[in-house]
Amino acid sequence: MGKQGFNPYLPSWEYIPDGEPHVFNDRVYVYGSHDQFNGHVFCMNDYVCYSAPVDDLADWRYEGVIYNKTDDPLNTEGNMCLYAPDVTVGPDGRYYLYYVLDKVSIVSVAVCDTPAGKYEFYGYVHYSDGTRLGEREGDQPQFDPGVMTEGERTYLYTGFCGFGDKSRIGAMAAVIGPDMLTIVEEPVLIAPSQPYSEGSGYEGHEFFEAPSIRKKGDTYYFIYSSIVMHELCYATSKHPTQGFVYQGVIISNNDLHIDSYKPANKPMYYGGNNHGSIVEIGGKWYIFYHRHTNGTSFSRQGCIEPISFRDDGTIPQVEMTSCGANGGALDGRGEYPAYLACNLFCNDEETYSGTFGAWMDGRFPKITQDGKDGDEEVGYIANMRDSATAGFKYFQCNGVKRVTIKVRGYCRGAFDVKTSWDGPALGKIPVDFTNVWTAYTADIVIPDGVQALYFTYTGIGNASLASFILE
Repeated sequence: MGKQGFNPYLPSWEYIPDGEPHVFNDRVYVYGSHDQFNGHVFCMNDYVCYSAPVDDLADWRYEGVIYNKTDDPLNTEGNMCLYAPDVTVGPDGRYYLYYVLDKVSIVSVAVCDTPAGKYEFYGYVHYSDGTRLGEREGDQPQFDPGVMTEGERTYLYTGFCGFGDKSRIGAMAAVIGPDMLTIVEEPVLIAPSQPYSEGSGYEGHEFFEAPSIRKKGDTYYFIYSSIVMHELCYATSKHPTQGFVYQGVIISNNDLHIDSYKPANKPMYYGGNNHGSIVEIGGKWYIFYHRHTNGTSFSRQGCIEPISFRDDGTIPQVEMTSCGANGGALDGRGEYPAYLACNLFCNDEETYSGTFGAWMDGRFPKITQDGKDGDEEVGYIANMRDSATAGFKYFQCNGVKRVTIKVRGYCRGAFDVKTSWDGPALGKIPVDFTNVWTAYTADIVIPDGVQALYFTYTGIGNASLASFILE
């Protein structure tokens, strides 16, 4: 099997959520926060960066640590985490990294001469009198900065607004001058929070967090995470700081609202907060987002899906897939790791993962890995109890007649192999108790054409799924 593009697009032991993708010099660079595997809070690690050629989203290169949490003068002891950042190119051609630490409400800035070299602390965003943004009376708390530079003006978007919190009115936009620190136009509201959304058009999808800005043609696209957390929504305007009209959902990390292959209100993965943006790469547009793993909210991984634009500039919602970075279906031959599952669920439905869901009783399957954070251990699906289903989309199948799965665990039963989540089994693969990864094979014919594949465990005990092989 040749090198293909997968979701997640980075190695399975890498946990980089909140991805802000940018194309610089014929490479796409992704800047995000950095979770730990099995971490107990969000964003525990230093910032790292990955990049890929614009013509090959399967060829990601690790650029190393680009900024340490202790590089900020307010965090020399490393007691605070680096939350979601963004990067823009200033009028001087240098690269500016904007971020917020987790326990202060101001925007920090670091700078570098190259997209992924080591950034150095530069300063804090402030008003003309020197007061830092977020510390003046009446300022909204600063969170999740998104930035875009046009000429000598840099547009800064920030905000975090919990459900029912009347102290926070919504997403704010300010304009920064050519020094990349000084505010030249004070913050204005561009998208409302939940308590202030009546009559706005944002009802049910009010601003929560993760503001990001992109431009296509003469239209500004404001991407954000809504109050229900699992969806990335967008609003559009012809002006960067006013007139944004809500347009819809681009992606949900549990595939709610999608009704092409299941009921619109059925969650097909364990969702949670979401953060990302759109970007044009090699003439095609993509949405970067993240999913939750390990049965918590604190081990998130970046994913990609191609998107399209209607004639009026709106974006249809896209499905979560296993092949988003591939630009089409995966080859229906060879071995695929189970961590590529884009659907994961059981008979007991749950919309949210981790602290947002009922995970502690161990009912739900989860994508996880062995070892500790940083260990290059390939991910797998654990805790597949009776009815647990893992779905993979999509494969270009031709002449597939045998399916092998690699399983371990105290389990006795079988995996049904299907091409739809609620369809009939094309065949069964019996499994039994084993402490080590064991291959089980059955003669199962997969219909030719582009197919989804679903593996549903029925039986007793608790199975783990490492991979499957199509022959």
